[in-house]
Amino acid sequence: MTKLDRTDARLLLTLCDVPRATGVHLASLLGLARNTVQARLARWDQSQVLGRIDRLVSPRDLGYPLRAYVGAVTDQHRLEAVIDRLRDIPEVTEVVGVSGEADLHIGVSATDADDLYRVAGLILAVPGIERTTVSVIMREAIPYRTKPLIERLADEGGRTSR
Repeated sequence: MTKLDRTDARLLLTLCDVPRATGVHLASLLGLARNTVQARLARWDQSQVLGRIDRLVSPRDLGYPLRAYVGAVTDQHRLEAVIDRLRDIPEVTEVVGVSGEADLHIGVSATDADDLYRVAGLILAVPGIERTTVSVIMREAIPYRTKPLIERLADEGGRTSR
């Protein structure tokens, strides 16, 4: 696991503001040596600190404006096989294991309500899934973000307690 420090946080915040900045430009903006910036970027690449680019592409822009979460109760002995089968459904955008009534929360995207019904059926048909509940996303109140955490690290220099 990579531990990021205050300099990493400053670099990340600058990339949030100027995502296409070169290493030389970043070094200039932050008053850092070009080699320092390049070494940090290389370490992030090696450690996969930055997420995949497809995570930044909205399903809406791909023709899938309807999003939902499917809660799935599974046969625990078949959980890994269930997850492998869910990978084969293109409309499944994420799967997380959770505690509570459901075993998995499955993010899905669909073209419309009929398509969501079809996708939910595909999920329910996966061997090992016992039952599902579907919750349609009405609006995204706070999109996935880590910038406030990066800002905290940049401001506090690594201290995470308040």
